Amino acid sequence: MSLFRFFKQELAVDLGTANTLIMMDGQVVVDEPSIVAIDRRTGQTIAVGHRAMQMHEKTHEHIKTVRPLKDGVIADFQAAEAMIEGMIRMVGRRNSFFNHLKMVICIPSGITEVEKRAVFDSADHVDSKETYLIYEPMAAALGIGLNVEEPVGNMVIDIGGGTTEIAVIALSGIVCDQSIRIAGDEMTNDIIDYMKREHNILIGERTAEQIKIHAGAALEELDAPPEDYAISGRDLMTGIPKQIRVSYKEVARALNDSIAKIEEAVLRALETTPPELASDIYKTGLYLTGGGALLRGLDQRLHQKTKLKVHVAEDPLRAVVRGTGLALERSEHYSFLIDRKSV
Repeated sequence: MSLFRFFKQELAVDLGTANTLIMMDGQVVVDEPSIVAIDRRTGQTIAVGHRAMQMHEKTHEHIKTVRPLKDGVIADFQAAEAMIEGMIRMVGRRNSFFNHLKMVICIPSGITEVEKRAVFDSADHVDSKETYLIYEPMAAALGIGLNVEEPVGNMVIDIGGGTTEIAVIALSGIVCDQSIRIAGDEMTNDIIDYMKREHNILIGERTAEQIKIHAGAALEELDAPPEDYAISGRDLMTGIPKQIRVSYKEVARALNDSIAKIEEAVLRALETTPPELASDIYKTGLYLTGGGALLRGLDQRLHQKTKLKVHVAEDPLRAVVRGTGLALERSEHYSFLIDRKSV
């Protein structure tokens, strides 16, 4: 058995729209942006992850940067393969002739069979011998330490880059869920639109992302507000670069509509929850994971809307990959994993 383990490589993969994380032997070994830079002339991959992100929106005609995942699913098949292969190379593969690669990959709960097949095909192309899929809310629940096998209802809200996954989990299964394509990317676009509309300044995706990190908020009144954040962009009137300072109140106004849609989805999920599980959720509250959980005041806003306790997970960005890692360790035990043979 130990000899077989020597030739076996097991990876837990959180294939996210914004970031891809890979866990091996209980450690997060890759945490990179989900982006790849490609040479247009040859089709060769130039860079993956952070290096490709540094090139994003700064390329000339011979280089293009591609984000292979859109709304939580693979949108560009070839770029996704190049990205997964590049990131697995970062882990350090042994000689593939001797190597048995086993992967557990997490996917959005609202994914279609065709989109599922695309994930399996990408895994096949990087020579995965065993591939399992796990739904993101289930992985998030495992990652934050919930006992998913108990007959107790827990509601998990995972706000990622492309999708917000809301699920009520009990007895190792998802009882009811809502998967909406309003998440981090949509919020980034909201900020770009707001800056254009209110300040006549054009900013890029990376700058909008920085605004979200440094001055992002879900409420216009916070107990510990962040400082105003200085941003540079192009003045739409003169075409000359200029700098302005943005306050968290402005960001809260920019994100208001997207957060309202997330609130509506949470209420829809609660409406469809069976009464006994609703009773459990009243006691346990809501669990927030994913990058969106870091948005200042989001827990307070959800509490005001639902009147339920809201818990923000510790290290919410890595909750899903930690849960995927736990599922990998006990893949024979967990019935909710989707094996490639059953799809």
